[in-house]
Amino acid sequence: MSSYYGSEEVKAIINLNVETKDVDTIARKISEYDEIMDVYLVTGDIDIIAKAKFKNYDELKKFVVEKLATISGIKDTITMMVVTTYKESGEKAEKKE
Repeated sequence: MSSYYGSEEVKAIINLNVETKDVDTIARKISEYDEIMDVYLVTGDIDIIAKAKFKNYDELKKFVVEKLATISGIKDTITMMVVTTYKESGEKAEKKE
């Protein structure tokens, strides 16, 4: 994967399923990481959604393996890399040719 993405910046949406009793603690903990831009507690099948930005794919992989995996109370994560951004923070994204 790293050869495919090279050194390009990577944005990711990370869905977390956590122990109910730990939801606030985990949300606060992941909010402390510089890579995390936004953290939301949500209803439904997912407990927490985090938006993150990384220098490259290898940094994303390192974050998931070395940071998220060590947090007690996280039952499962689903990490989705953003392919194209059309609108962000209320602003239309610039079209790259």
